[in-house]
Amino acid sequence: MLFSSMFVNPNSTFTMNYLITGGAGFIGRHLANKLVAQGHTVRVIDDLSAGEKEALDNRILFTRGDVRDQPKLWTLLHDVDVVYHLAAKVSLPQSVLYPREYNDVNVGGSVALMEAMRAIGAPRVVLASSGTIYGNQKRQPVDETVLPDLRTPYAVSKLAAEHYIFTLGRHFGIQAVALRIFNAFGPGQALPPAYPPVVPQVIRQVLQGGSVVVFGDGQQTRDYIFVDDVVEALIAAGQKPGLDGEVINIGSAVETSVNQLIAMVEEVSGRRAHVLYNDEHSGGVRRMVADIEKAERLLNFTPQLSLKEGLQQTIIQDERFEVTSD
Repeated sequence: MLFSSMFVNPNSTFTMNYLITGGAGFIGRHLANKLVAQGHTVRVIDDLSAGEKEALDNRILFTRGDVRDQPKLWTLLHDVDVVYHLAAKVSLPQSVLYPREYNDVNVGGSVALMEAMRAIGAPRVVLASSGTIYGNQKRQPVDETVLPDLRTPYAVSKLAAEHYIFTLGRHFGIQAVALRIFNAFGPGQALPPAYPPVVPQVIRQVLQGGSVVVFGDGQQTRDYIFVDDVVEALIAAGQKPGLDGEVINIGSAVETSVNQLIAMVEEVSGRRAHVLYNDEHSGGVRRMVADIEKAERLLNFTPQLSLKEGLQQTIIQDERFEVTSD
């Protein structure tokens, strides 16, 4: 069983065995590549519905499969010290259109994983949950004690997954930790045709001379955190003792409006944005910023890159963001 009384220094020569569900996705592959670079053994399962196998280090053992496929999970869980559960459907608008599918994958997948971990005896799971659980809150920044305000089936599925890993973890003797990750961004983030994430969409449109469509007045705020900082928090959550049953916010603790984000992309790219405001559609939750005191205290977590620095790194490292002439 896992490290009940000691902290594993990720810079030490001690190696661990990890399984990452959804490990070919945006956050998952950054995590997998970082862990294998540190000398750990990493296994990944991903159905490639939104992941990129080619972005994984070739030292990673990759298996294509569904997180609900328990026989496949059994083969991957042997001798695993920590499971990172990132496999999920993640589009808020699509979850409204397809709530049953989001429930099947995000909730059913979490239950299937916990049952498989019980069967094999895997000792710890870290769930990638979401700050969207908080919804609209009068008090900002939001800490982990506020009551959720669930606005989408996606948010419902993430809160249900949290409850399942904690409840089943207590019954099965599995340590469980949930990180509520706010608006992660960075190189390689998916840009689907429908409902793309705001940061890569703004970067692409500004660099390629397109129009940036803003729903509402652009004053709605979010907490943007660079993916490398998210990875450091995940690694700490998998290795630090005494975290069983904890829910922890992972964000930058900096509140940024959509208009400020666009202005910052303009600044780092040296290009002007053509912004179109669509008042017929809601900009969603009005304010959102994370209180990260608990992460600082329990994980020794401090975000290392500002939004500006993260945008610069994203533009530099992501080959898709080529500047076109005016």
